[in-house]
Amino acid sequence: MQRSFTLLYTSLLGICLGSNAGPYPSNINIGGLFPADSHEHEVFRFALSHHQDFPKLVPQVDMIKTGNSFSMTYAFCSQFSKGVYAIIGLYDRKTVNMLMSFCGALHVCFVTPSFPIETANQFVIQLRPELQDALVGVIEHYAWNKFVYMYSSDSGLSVLQKVLDTAAERNWLVTSVNIQSMTEASFLKVFQDLDKRKEGQIIIDCETERLTSILQKIVEHGKNAKSYHYILANLGFLDIDLTDLRKGGANITGFQLVNQSEPEVSHIVQQWTEFENKDAKVQRRNLRYTGALTYDGVKVMATAFQNLRKQRIDISRRGNAGECLANPPAPWGQGIDIQRALQQVRIDGLTGHIQFNEKGRRTNFTVSVMELAPSGPKKVGYWNEEEKYVNTATYQRGSNDSTYGLQNRTYIVTTILESPYVMLKKNHEQLSGNDKYEGYIVELAAEIAKHVGYHYKLKVVSDGKYGARDADTKMWNGMVGELVYGKADVAVAPLTITLVREEVIDFSKPFMSLGISIMIKKPTKSKPGVFSFLDPLAYEIWMCIVFAYIGVSVVLFLVSRFSPYEWHGDECEDGAEPQTPTQTNGANGTQPGQAAPGQQNQQTQQSQEQTNEFGIFNSLWFSLGAFMQQGCDISPRSLSGRIVGGVWWFFTLIIISSYTANLAAFLTVERMVSPIESAEDLAKQTEIAYGTLDAGSTKEFFRRSKIAVFEKMWSYMKSADPSVFVKTTDEGVSRVRKSKGKYAYLLESTMNEYIEQRKPCDTMKVGGNLDSKGYGIATPKGSPLRNPVNLAVLKLNEQGLLDKLKNKWWYDKGECGSGGGDSKNPSKPSGVEA
Repeated sequence: MQRSFTLLYTSLLGICLGSNAGPYPSNINIGGLFPADSHEHEVFRFALSHHQDFPKLVPQVDMIKTGNSFSMTYAFCSQFSKGVYAIIGLYDRKTVNMLMSFCGALHVCFVTPSFPIETANQFVIQLRPELQDALVGVIEHYAWNKFVYMYSSDSGLSVLQKVLDTAAERNWLVTSVNIQSMTEASFLKVFQDLDKRKEGQIIIDCETERLTSILQKIVEHGKNAKSYHYILANLGFLDIDLTDLRKGGANITGFQLVNQSEPEVSHIVQQWTEFENKDAKVQRRNLRYTGALTYDGVKVMATAFQNLRKQRIDISRRGNAGECLANPPAPWGQGIDIQRALQQVRIDGLTGHIQFNEKGRRTNFTVSVMELAPSGPKKVGYWNEEEKYVNTATYQRGSNDSTYGLQNRTYIVTTILESPYVMLKKNHEQLSGNDKYEGYIVELAAEIAKHVGYHYKLKVVSDGKYGARDADTKMWNGMVGELVYGKADVAVAPLTITLVREEVIDFSKPFMSLGISIMIKKPTKSKPGVFSFLDPLAYEIWMCIVFAYIGVSVVLFLVSRFSPYEWHGDECEDGAEPQTPTQTNGANGTQPGQAAPGQQNQQTQQSQEQTNEFGIFNSLWFSLGAFMQQGCDISPRSLSGRIVGGVWWFFTLIIISSYTANLAAFLTVERMVSPIESAEDLAKQTEIAYGTLDAGSTKEFFRRSKIAVFEKMWSYMKSADPSVFVKTTDEGVSRVRKSKGKYAYLLESTMNEYIEQRKPCDTMKVGGNLDSKGYGIATPKGSPLRNPVNLAVLKLNEQGLLDKLKNKWWYDKGECGSGGGDSKNPSKPSGVEA
């Protein structure tokens, strides 16, 4: 009896359990919410083709707009009414709260590869790992304490909040910038502030599509130089095209979730490229990390439902699935079981180990840390919850990479066509590569390459400019722009070292010292004229001589008139000295003042017969004879007359000696009268125009100068019409030669001296240098070539090779001879001209 009762109880229990368990469904309807033509939808279809095991996953897909709440609501309710067991799809910040509400109210699990969110809703299974802890670990590794955090509010703010909390604890200075509200001007201002503070540490946190556009903008504005270090807070480092960034040499660090070096992962990626590829010639785009998360999501769902079948848990949906908008909502009873099954999944997928905590978030995962090396992306470490950040780099940034580059890479050397620095050979059309060029810089570049030990290729700058920053676009042009934007590795050219350039590129020690000088057209030599004999003395001197000549003659005339010694009678015997009236009276025994009787008539007759030789014309003749050093047949007899004559003789001696000396100098020395002698002469006149090279350091010197003379010159130059600026040095020299002395060109003294030695030898340098500066070899910020190039320049200078090269290309190859092209300094003898 007892045995029968036991059998009956067992049978009834089996019947009850069987009725509760029911048949497990062979097909599992799963929903899909994806944007049309999205990468994730394609991968979803690919993943379903790989998971055809029992029970079979049957997709119910709706195409949605992730930012449209109405579209998402309609699609979700449609999925729920179709009786789906779980949903996989995407959301954004505008629809995430709505989805969380539906999932929590209806107990429908939502598996998503979208960005992680902070939520207590256990029905949301988040496939994407949280990145904030890994990001903080990398920031600590690089010891950053000042940086800019550029984020997109579309992908949530959880990472930013974690970084800001850590910054508050550790006294980091973080400048947060919302990319969505960033304009072109604000974008440029961020980098201008970084340049002023000489900082370049930036974190960019946004989705791949927006990140790509931001990186393109960074390249366009030349912010991919080695002075910048970017951390990309994105789990798809290998999904981003970093070619242009690598050209500039920027330091790029990022995170990689998919380990493509794993054999199983690479096998699935290969299958993905061949999936439904009707045209084998067209390569399917690579599997991105969001696609890999979608693939793993399908795998998680398949594993969860297989586990539910093994546990014989009834999840079948019978009858009406219910109304998702019912009030109060009617949750699905089996949703809890599916949620638990999904959270309990432990598998290895394309994104590494997959495991969830009680809140549905990824845990126990590993993220690779990547850096962009010259040879491509390299893994430098990894981060996980247990070990935190672990550095596995086998190379040091900038050291081994530089050695690799020096030995295995051909560097691009940018330069500019400028005589005598870089010139095309006469037969350049028959030559190729570096052999087409000759000049000072060509030989200097070869010597530096020989000392440093690298291969190079000369490339003439496309716009023909040295380099200046545009005031409106803030873009650099010329050779500086080539370096800043990663189009060249070194600039070997007559590039002046300036402050604004030093802020964006690095310079070596100067290989040539110089200054700004003035070039004018050489004045024509004055031909001898009829009155050229007057040239040795100034006009004022000649006038003074004429007045002195007349004055002395008049004084001599007056003195002779008043002096009795200049009077004598015509009847005197030859050789007898004429007697004065006093002497005559004494000889007759008569006292002076008393006339002897009968002699008054005789005295009157004698007075009428006395004459004075120094009349006005004879006085003029005496002075002229003395001036001409020819003498005269008359001479003064009185003491006063002789004193006047002696003074005049001494005066004429000095004047004639000076005239003779100056006349000899004028006959043996070139006489070229220059209208300009200095910058002050230029500034205080307007007849002669003057200008500089456009987009060059000389123009920048005048623009920034605070010296009154140079400020006045800059004010004139920038407002002159027509423009006084020229595009090339050749254009400036040509303008000087054609302007007939009405244009002066301001340029570096070295170039001025070179052009003086070139035919037609019609230019000259006047005055001294306006400043002192030097030419240097430029490299991008942080370039590994900087130190080797600098040492090579110093070595060449100590060996005297730099001076030897300058003498070779400036003077040994001169075309004007010893007398040609002389600067406006002391004159040089050139032979006597008739």
